Amino acid sequence: MTWETVIGLEIHVQLNTQSKIFSGASTAFGAEPNAHASVVECALPGVLPVMNREVVAKAIKLGLALGAKINQKNVFDRKNYFYPDLPKGYQISQLDLPIVAEGRLEIVVGDEVKTINVTRAHMEEDAGKSVHEGLNGATGIDLNRAGTPLLEVVSEPEMRSAAEAVAYAKALHGLVTWLDICDGNMAEGSFRMDANVSVRPKGQAEFGTRREIKNLNSFRFLQQAIDYEIQWQIDLIEDGGKVQQATVLFDPDTGETRAMRSKEDAHDYRYFPDPDLLPLVIDSAWIARVKGELPELPAALSGRFQGEYGLSAYDATTLTASREVAEYYQAVVAAAGAANAKTCANWVMGELAARLNKAELDITASPVSAAQLAGLVARIADNT
Repeated sequence: MTWETVIGLEIHVQLNTQSKIFSGASTAFGAEPNAHASVVECALPGVLPVMNREVVAKAIKLGLALGAKINQKNVFDRKNYFYPDLPKGYQISQLDLPIVAEGRLEIVVGDEVKTINVTRAHMEEDAGKSVHEGLNGATGIDLNRAGTPLLEVVSEPEMRSAAEAVAYAKALHGLVTWLDICDGNMAEGSFRMDANVSVRPKGQAEFGTRREIKNLNSFRFLQQAIDYEIQWQIDLIEDGGKVQQATVLFDPDTGETRAMRSKEDAHDYRYFPDPDLLPLVIDSAWIARVKGELPELPAALSGRFQGEYGLSAYDATTLTASREVAEYYQAVVAAAGAANAKTCANWVMGELAARLNKAELDITASPVSAAQLAGLVARIADNT
């Protein structure tokens, strides 16, 4: 039997505000445990949340960049569950009225450009962190991360391979760092991915039973986890078994996923509107103001590269995957001349990118400056 994979991603984007979503506590990473845990994060009796205006502005910015609808009336909900690093016993999130709905994001897979629809993006607070290292078998609780503002970005289940899922995650990572709403530091947990994966016989309209792979913090792990999960589900079904809906974790050491708990649905969390937070109403003037502050977006810049320089859609999309690469490329073309734009693109995406990857360097740390690369391109152009 030929199988088709169905993948949807839920990505937690940590917003780079100075303070937390409902308190004035610092969001700085790396402090001593609980140094940034205020009375709000500790859920002391009588404390009340106060909304951080900058969180809303950054959420609007992402919504506009995704070409999405900005819901002008927002309601915050309590998502009720018990976990040691959640002192309140609930997480403040958004259910029925999220701030962003119905967006879209272009991805490049191989030579193909594909549009993935974004269902929603909602504001919520992060939980704390359980700490196990150096505690002689005990578990500690660090609430520094609790209350850090998140946007949870939920895609439609429109990806059909691990490669497409990775391309989507990279495109969203590039966009949120381009907009300067997230630092994108995956090692510090600023950009974390959950993958919902199922399989079905090719041609079947009905979805298979999904399993959710939680808390993936690298694109390589995302690829490996999805590839393993796809094969595991196919093998199980072909051996006569049945996939059970579950939340699973990926073990990078073994390259395998393992079940953590049965998968919860929305009704398991007993959502209800948070009585401590009034509905948030965003006026049109605020949306217009944020729109006026947006930089040139990757899709627009990609279109300009195609129109002005004659680049293919693939080349233009690749060169606008990150703001740093786009700025470097534009500097090379400015020095080498627009007539050499295609040659410049070939060198930036080809030889330079390969050498930087091998040296594990970002383009901002390139030992070859844009002016030097332009000089090389000029010598190629005049047949030197």
